[in-house]
Amino acid sequence: MAYSDFTTLTKVREAFGLVIKESIDLFADIPEVLPSSHLDTSLNENIFLATAINTEKARSELIITPVLLEVRRILNFQIGFFSGSEFNVDVPAGLSGYCDYILTASQESYEIRSPVVTLAEAKNESIKSGLGQCIAEMVAAQLFNQQQGEAIDSIYGAVTTGTDWKFLKLIDKRVWIDKRDYFINEVSQILGILTMPFNLMSG
Repeated sequence: MAYSDFTTLTKVREAFGLVIKESIDLFADIPEVLPSSHLDTSLNENIFLATAINTEKARSELIITPVLLEVRRILNFQIGFFSGSEFNVDVPAGLSGYCDYILTASQESYEIRSPVVTLAEAKNESIKSGLGQCIAEMVAAQLFNQQQGEAIDSIYGAVTTGTDWKFLKLIDKRVWIDKRDYFINEVSQILGILTMPFNLMSG
């Protein structure tokens, strides 16, 4: 098994003994973070193109990656950014394979170092189809951090089409799936949520 085999919430819940909660507005009080003119220009130029091409690769390259790199820029390049990287944590448990995006609180760029804080899973059109896989990656991140002696309370995740973002949070065996979606025209709120975990750690 691999992350991509966790195609449903039922499968990931049963595999790891999770409790999943789906009706909470997790991030309503998170302050917005204004995008730079660089990101504004990039999104203005590329959103139409990405949705016209309408492939996962186009959405990832033209929308998701610029947003996540903006998070790195906002945090003064003090975090690690990994795209399409292999993340093998517990192969027998199915916690192996490739993650679309990983953000770490380490500045290392050549290898994934703990603590892993946020994982994002790109899907072409269906947010629901990526929830199980994203949660499995979050469980892997939690275990990876523990193995490295840098356990942190919360692991965050996102499933995104680029234009639509759904956020998740994992603490111990409990997973919260935010009840609302955020859309790319709410990029200030998206940036606020993505930077929040790192700001809490540095604070």
